[in-house]
Amino acid sequence: MPERKSRTDKTTHAAARRAPLVPTQERSRERFDRILTAAAEILTEKGSDAFRMSDIVERTGIAFGSLYQYFPDKSTVIGTLAERCNAIGRECVQRDLAEMKKLSDLHPALCRITDGYNQMFREHPVMHHIWQATQADRSLQKIDEDDVAFLAGLLGDALRRVAPGVPATALASFSQLTMVLIAAVVRHAIILPPSEGRRSLVLFKQLLPRDLAAVEQIAGKSRR
Repeated sequence: MPERKSRTDKTTHAAARRAPLVPTQERSRERFDRILTAAAEILTEKGSDAFRMSDIVERTGIAFGSLYQYFPDKSTVIGTLAERCNAIGRECVQRDLAEMKKLSDLHPALCRITDGYNQMFREHPVMHHIWQATQADRSLQKIDEDDVAFLAGLLGDALRRVAPGVPATALASFSQLTMVLIAAVVRHAIILPPSEGRRSLVLFKQLLPRDLAAVEQIAGKSRR
């Protein structure tokens, strides 16, 4: 237990060191946003592996000292971009789930979420590069994990409204797995040729659950 706590503390301290300095003054805020805009452009053009802090300096003309004042390292820049993209995704999922008034609305809602994620990745190619970067950095993986957990929470809350009789633990497991699968399938589809990617998404949406029969069945067995 002490060893686990030590590792957790180190991870927390590492994440804290990477927290960006978000300015409050308008002029500094504009510079902060200019850095992120340039970083998104560079990530889209070069990918996360080739992306360097010096690229931002070259593109924006902002001195290294000023850049590091806002962002201590490359991971902090990418993490900030990831959180901004996640915020957009969360708003879309909340909107789609708000239309789920009864259990029969589950399948259409999940299809809308899938289509919405696909549209986001298509319209903002930088999101794919951000995701690739999160898989190679433990502190960034945590951002991705937290986002999936948040989205699963949104789905779980919506399901509890329309299926109050299903155990909350079963709904939580279902929600977590569903959101992980949607994200994984969309990320897979966008790297395929367009026509193949569309076919994959069409097939996946046909496979999405239309009710909670399987969840209720498993929950029933666990109560025996």
